Amino acid sequence: MYFHEEDLPEGVLAPGPVAVDTETMGLVTPRDRLCLVQISDGGGDEHLVRFGPGSEYDAPNLCAVLADAARIKLFHFARFDLAAIQYYLGVEASPCYCTKIASKLVRTYTDRHGLKNLVDELLGQNISKAQQSSDWGGPVLSEAQRDYAASDVRYLHRLREELDRRLEREGRMDMAQACFDFLPTRARLDIAGWAEHDIFSHA
Repeated sequence: MYFHEEDLPEGVLAPGPVAVDTETMGLVTPRDRLCLVQISDGGGDEHLVRFGPGSEYDAPNLCAVLADAARIKLFHFARFDLAAIQYYLGVEASPCYCTKIASKLVRTYTDRHGLKNLVDELLGQNISKAQQSSDWGGPVLSEAQRDYAASDVRYLHRLREELDRRLEREGRMDMAQACFDFLPTRARLDIAGWAEHDIFSHA
């Protein structure tokens, strides 16, 4: 686990897909600032990039990776993370893949689609979510917070492999890809004020 301030060092990630997650001060993107971006190339290392109060979010190396059209960005609940990244870092992190959406398309036998549930069932691992609701804007992040943040990207590559097998098996890969392609637009709608409104509904 590697900890960085304000940007990712250049050249620390291998080519290919990267797992990405964010930690913010709350769930309202324009109000609750981006505090942390976690990123991993799936090789066993996790990089945590912290942004302090008043940050200008000038992170050229991190932004270059997130905006790289040749890299798939793996998220769990991509809608939220994409909005935070768009709003604060000013980049669209696409193409993207969302393990939560993939889970909802193939694990229709359950309503438990949290990351902890997926890691437990699909990978046989246990992760703690005890630090999920904690102060990510403090001057010091505890070891427990850092480990929690790192665990949010540690398993996404392996989850994608298993979920892809199930999507192919159930004939839902094309549907999943269409959902993933729409996610950046869904994030822009959230930022623009349509977070709680389904514009596709009759009402």
